[in-house]
Amino acid sequence: MKRVFLGGSRKVSRLNAGIRTRLEDIVRRDLQVLIGDANGADKAMQRQLADWGYQNVLVYFVGSRPRNNEGSWATRQVTTPPGVRGFDFYSVKDRAMAESSECGLMLWDGESRGTLANVRTLAEGGKPVAVYVAPSRRFINILSMSDYSGLIQGQGEDKGRSSLDAMGTLQTALDLSTSSHSARRSRRNAA
Repeated sequence: MKRVFLGGSRKVSRLNAGIRTRLEDIVRRDLQVLIGDANGADKAMQRQLADWGYQNVLVYFVGSRPRNNEGSWATRQVTTPPGVRGFDFYSVKDRAMAESSECGLMLWDGESRGTLANVRTLAEGGKPVAVYVAPSRRFINILSMSDYSGLIQGQGEDKGRSSLDAMGTLQTALDLSTSSHSARRSRRNAA
Protein backbone atom coordinates (compact mmCIF):
# COMPACT_ATOMS: atom_id res chain seq x y z
CA MET A 1 0.00 0.00 0.00
CA LYS A 2 1.29 3.44 -0.89
CA ARG A 3 1.81 5.90 1.92
CA VAL A 4 1.52 9.63 1.27
CA PHE A 5 2.86 12.27 3.68
CA LEU A 6 0.43 15.18 3.95
CA GLY A 7 1.66 18.36 5.56
CA GLY A 8 1.92 22.07 5.30
CA SER A 9 2.17 25.49 6.80
CA ARG A 10 0.22 26.59 9.84
CA LYS A 11 -0.89 29.69 7.89
CA VAL A 12 -2.64 27.53 5.26
CA SER A 13 -5.89 26.65 6.99
CA ARG A 14 -8.36 26.64 4.10
CA LEU A 15 -8.58 24.08 1.35
CA ASN A 16 -9.53 25.23 -2.13
CA ALA A 17 -11.06 23.06 -4.85
CA GLY A 18 -7.65 22.05 -6.26
CA ILE A 19 -6.42 20.80 -2.90
CA ARG A 20 -9.70 18.97 -2.20
CA THR A 21 -9.47 17.32 -5.63
CA ARG A 22 -6.06 15.89 -4.74
CA LEU A 23 -7.35 14.70 -1.37
CA GLU A 24 -10.30 13.07 -3.16
CA ASP A 25 -7.82 11.20 -5.35
CA ILE A 26 -5.97 9.94 -2.27
CA VAL A 27 -9.28 8.71 -0.82
CA ARG A 28 -10.38 7.15 -4.13
CA ARG A 29 -7.10 5.26 -4.34
CA ASP A 30 -7.33 4.21 -0.67
CA LEU A 31 -3.81 5.43 0.07
CA GLN A 32 -2.55 5.45 3.62
CA VAL A 33 -2.28 9.03 4.83
CA LEU A 34 0.54 9.97 7.20
CA ILE A 35 -0.22 13.36 8.71
CA GLY A 36 0.94 15.48 11.62
CA ASP A 37 -1.10 17.03 14.39
CA ALA A 38 -0.36 20.75 13.90
CA ASN A 39 -2.86 23.54 13.46
CA GLY A 40 -3.20 25.01 9.97
CA ALA A 41 -2.75 22.71 6.98
CA ASP A 42 -2.57 19.49 9.03
CA LYS A 43 -5.78 20.28 10.90
CA ALA A 44 -7.59 21.47 7.75
CA MET A 45 -6.71 18.29 5.82
CA GLN A 46 -7.57 16.16 8.85
CA ARG A 47 -10.95 17.86 9.10
CA GLN A 48 -11.69 17.28 5.40
CA LEU A 49 -10.71 13.59 5.60
CA ALA A 50 -12.81 13.18 8.76
CA ASP A 51 -15.80 14.88 7.10
CA TRP A 52 -15.55 12.29 4.33
CA GLY A 53 -15.27 9.47 6.88
CA TYR A 54 -11.89 8.37 5.54
CA GLN A 55 -10.24 5.89 7.90
CA ASN A 56 -6.87 5.07 6.31
CA VAL A 57 -5.07 7.80 8.29
CA LEU A 58 -2.21 7.65 10.78
CA VAL A 59 -1.56 10.78 12.88
CA TYR A 60 2.04 11.34 13.95
CA PHE A 61 2.84 13.39 17.04
CA VAL A 62 5.54 14.20 19.58
CA GLY A 63 4.95 14.90 23.24
CA SER A 64 2.33 13.29 25.42
CA ARG A 65 -0.67 13.39 23.06
CA PRO A 66 -1.71 14.70 19.62
CA ARG A 67 -2.74 18.34 19.44
CA ASN A 68 -5.26 17.52 16.71
CA ASN A 69 -6.84 14.23 15.65
CA GLU A 70 -10.06 15.24 13.90
CA GLY A 71 -11.01 11.68 12.91
CA SER A 72 -10.00 9.85 16.09
CA TRP A 73 -7.59 7.84 13.94
CA ALA A 74 -4.72 5.62 14.98
CA THR A 75 -1.68 7.56 16.16
CA ARG A 76 2.07 7.11 16.20
CA GLN A 77 4.05 8.83 18.94
CA VAL A 78 7.57 9.73 17.83
CA THR A 79 10.21 9.89 20.55
CA THR A 80 12.38 12.99 20.63
CA PRO A 81 15.92 13.28 21.96
CA PRO A 82 16.14 14.75 25.48
CA GLY A 83 16.28 18.53 25.67
CA VAL A 84 15.05 19.16 22.11
CA ARG A 85 12.58 22.06 21.90
CA GLY A 86 10.74 24.27 19.42
CA PHE A 87 11.25 23.71 15.71
CA ASP A 88 13.65 20.80 16.27
CA PHE A 89 11.15 19.09 18.60
CA TYR A 90 8.34 19.03 16.02
CA SER A 91 10.58 18.29 13.04
CA VAL A 92 11.40 14.86 14.50
CA LYS A 93 7.90 13.63 13.64
CA ASP A 94 8.11 15.22 10.19
CA ARG A 95 11.31 13.33 9.39
CA ALA A 96 9.66 10.11 10.57
CA MET A 97 6.71 10.67 8.23
CA ALA A 98 9.02 11.50 5.32
CA GLU A 99 11.00 8.33 5.94
CA SER A 100 7.86 6.16 6.11
CA SER A 101 6.15 7.63 3.04
CA GLU A 102 6.62 7.07 -0.66
CA CYS A 103 5.57 10.56 -1.77
CA GLY A 104 4.12 13.75 -0.38
CA LEU A 105 1.56 16.49 -0.75
CA MET A 106 2.57 19.76 0.94
CA LEU A 107 0.64 23.03 1.30
CA TRP A 108 3.20 25.83 1.54
CA ASP A 109 2.55 29.47 2.40
CA GLY A 110 5.79 30.53 0.72
CA GLU A 111 7.48 31.17 4.07
CA SER A 112 7.25 28.18 6.42
CA ARG A 113 10.68 26.66 6.96
CA GLY A 114 9.11 23.48 8.38
CA THR A 115 7.12 22.77 5.21
CA LEU A 116 10.14 23.62 3.10
CA ALA A 117 12.25 21.22 5.19
CA ASN A 118 9.69 18.47 4.54
CA VAL A 119 9.83 19.09 0.79
CA ARG A 120 13.62 18.98 0.90
CA THR A 121 13.69 15.76 2.95
CA LEU A 122 11.35 14.07 0.50
CA ALA A 123 13.32 15.32 -2.53
CA GLU A 124 16.64 14.21 -1.00
CA GLY A 125 15.11 10.76 -0.48
CA GLY A 126 14.06 10.58 -4.14
CA LYS A 127 10.41 10.80 -3.14
CA PRO A 128 8.25 13.00 -5.36
CA VAL A 129 6.16 15.68 -3.74
CA ALA A 130 3.38 17.88 -5.03
CA VAL A 131 3.64 21.34 -3.45
CA TYR A 132 0.72 23.73 -3.40
CA VAL A 133 2.25 27.21 -3.30
CA ALA A 134 -0.45 29.33 -1.67
CA PRO A 135 0.72 32.80 -2.80
CA SER A 136 0.59 31.79 -6.47
CA ARG A 137 -2.33 29.34 -6.04
CA ARG A 138 -0.66 26.61 -8.05
CA PHE A 139 0.88 23.20 -7.67
CA ILE A 140 4.51 22.47 -8.45
CA ASN A 141 5.97 18.99 -8.85
CA ILE A 142 9.20 18.45 -6.97
CA LEU A 143 10.85 15.42 -8.50
CA SER A 144 14.50 16.23 -7.80
CA MET A 145 16.78 18.52 -5.83
CA SER A 146 16.96 20.72 -8.93
CA ASP A 147 13.19 21.21 -8.76
CA TYR A 148 13.52 21.96 -5.05
CA SER A 149 16.13 24.63 -5.80
CA GLY A 150 13.76 26.21 -8.31
CA LEU A 151 10.99 26.24 -5.71
CA ILE A 152 13.02 28.07 -3.10
CA GLN A 153 14.25 30.56 -5.69
CA GLY A 154 10.66 31.25 -6.68
CA GLN A 155 11.19 29.83 -10.14
CA GLY A 156 9.42 26.51 -9.70
CA GLU A 157 7.22 25.40 -12.50
CA ASP A 158 5.57 22.19 -13.30
CA LYS A 159 7.55 21.76 -16.55
CA GLY A 160 4.73 20.02 -18.34
CA ARG A 161 4.81 17.06 -15.98
CA SER A 162 1.13 16.19 -15.74
CA SER A 163 0.37 19.87 -15.12
CA LEU A 164 -2.61 20.72 -12.97
CA ASP A 165 -5.33 18.36 -14.08
CA ALA A 166 -7.52 16.81 -11.43
CA MET A 167 -5.12 14.01 -10.56
CA GLY A 168 -1.97 15.09 -12.36
CA THR A 169 0.45 16.32 -9.76
CA LEU A 170 -0.25 13.66 -7.18
CA GLN A 171 -0.61 10.99 -9.88
CA THR A 172 2.87 11.84 -11.17
CA ALA A 173 4.27 11.63 -7.65
CA LEU A 174 2.63 8.28 -6.98
CA ASP A 175 3.56 6.79 -10.34
CA LEU A 176 7.15 7.96 -9.98
CA SER A 177 7.43 6.55 -6.47
CA THR A 178 6.37 3.14 -7.78
CA SER A 179 8.76 3.21 -10.74
CA SER A 180 11.70 4.51 -8.69
CA HIS A 181 11.21 1.81 -6.04
CA SER A 182 10.99 -0.83 -8.76
CA ALA A 183 14.15 0.49 -10.42
CA ARG A 184 16.03 0.44 -7.10
CA ARG A 185 14.89 -3.13 -6.42
CA SER A 186 16.00 -4.17 -9.92
CA ARG A 187 19.44 -2.61 -9.39
CA ARG A 188 19.78 -4.33 -6.00
CA ASN A 189 18.75 -7.69 -7.42
CA ALA A 190 21.18 -7.33 -10.34
CA ALA A 191 24.11 -6.64 -7.99
